[in-house]
Amino acid sequence: MSGIYIHIPFCKQACHYCDFHFSTQLGKKEVMVKAIAKELVLRKSEIDEVVETIYFGGGTPSVLSNDEIEYLIQAVYDNYKVIHDPEITLEANPDDLSNNRIIQLSKSPINRLSIGIQSFFEEDLRLMNRAHNAQEAENCIREARTHFDNISIDLVYGIPGMDNERWKTNIQKALDFDLPHISSYALTVEPRTALKKFIEKGVVPDVDDEQAQEQFHILVDALESNGFVNYEISNFGKPDYFSKNNTAYWLGKTYLGVGPSAHSFDGAHRSWNIRNNPTYIKKIEENVLPIEIETLSTTDRYNEYVMTGLRTIWGVDLDRIESAFGENYLKYLYQQSSKFLDQGLLVVDDGKLLTTKNAKFLADGIASDLFMLNLK
Repeated sequence: MSGIYIHIPFCKQACHYCDFHFSTQLGKKEVMVKAIAKELVLRKSEIDEVVETIYFGGGTPSVLSNDEIEYLIQAVYDNYKVIHDPEITLEANPDDLSNNRIIQLSKSPINRLSIGIQSFFEEDLRLMNRAHNAQEAENCIREARTHFDNISIDLVYGIPGMDNERWKTNIQKALDFDLPHISSYALTVEPRTALKKFIEKGVVPDVDDEQAQEQFHILVDALESNGFVNYEISNFGKPDYFSKNNTAYWLGKTYLGVGPSAHSFDGAHRSWNIRNNPTYIKKIEENVLPIEIETLSTTDRYNEYVMTGLRTIWGVDLDRIESAFGENYLKYLYQQSSKFLDQGLLVVDDGKLLTTKNAKFLADGIASDLFMLNLK
C-alpha cells in the first residue's frame, strides 16, 4: 500500500532551528491549497496501489482552515483508491489548537494528531522561537486527549542549557498525559538557520553531542519502562499505535509527496518538488510538474535499505540483501559489519542485522560505514 504526504509550506513564525521549506507570508495560502489539489490530479497516474495513509506535514499544516484540510482530503479520495478508515495525520502547533478547533478537527476526517510540543519549559521554547508557550502546550494535549485517541507529540533533546533533570521532567510531563506515541529528536544545528548564526556569534552555546546522547538513553529507558516500543530511533509507540505513515517510510514502501519541496519514492526513483512557493504555483497552474527525478542505482537502493533498516526494530534482512542486491552486496555487508558485531554495536538475530540498544543513537554513523561506494 502507498501513502500520500501533503506539504503545507506556511508557518506563523520561523523557529530558529528549522531548515524545512516554509514561508511566513500567508497571503497565498488559498491559491497554494488549490495548487496542491491540482498537483494531486496531475499525478494520480503515479499510484496504482491503494492509499493507506494521508499525512499533512510542513511547515505548519494547522494554519489551514478545516475547510481547506477537508478540501485536500477530498481531492485524494476523488483521484486515488483509498482504504476504508485510512490513517490521516495532521501536524499541528499548540497555538493553533484551541478547544474549539480541537473539537472541529475531531469531527473531520483527521484521526491522528501530531502536536509540536518540543518542550514544556518556557526557556526552551524561547530559545527555539516557538509560537506557543508552555501553558498552551499542556492545555492543548489535555483537550485533545478528550477528543482523539491517536495522538503523538514531538519533544526535542540536546537543547543548549537543558540539563538532564529538566529533560527528565519533560519526559515525565509527557507520560502523565498517557499518550500512545511520542517522537523525539536531537536538536541539530543546520546551515543557514538562525540557531547556527547565534552559535557562531556566541549568543547561544553550541549543542553538546555527548549530552544529547545521554539524554537519548534517558528517553529510551523512561519510555520503554512505560510500555513504549522504540520502533525507530526517533519514534516511540504503544502497541497498535505505531505511526503507519512513519512505518511505511522506514520499511521502504512507496509514497507520493505533493506541495513545494515534497519528496516522493516509487521503489526505483526518488523525486522532489521545487522549494519555491511562487514558482511551484505558477508551474502547477501551467499544468507543469516542478519536479526533479533521480533514478536509484542498485547501490543507492542498497544504501538506503541499510540506513533505514538499522534505524528500526525490523533491522536489515540478510536474505533480502542477497535476493534484491546480489551475493557481492551480502559479502560486503558482512565484511563491513564485522567490527561492529565484535564491539557489540550490531547483532544478527533471526537473519536480521540489528543495532543493539547502546548503538541506537549511533545508527546513522554505523550505516555510513556499511554503505557500498564502488558498485553500480
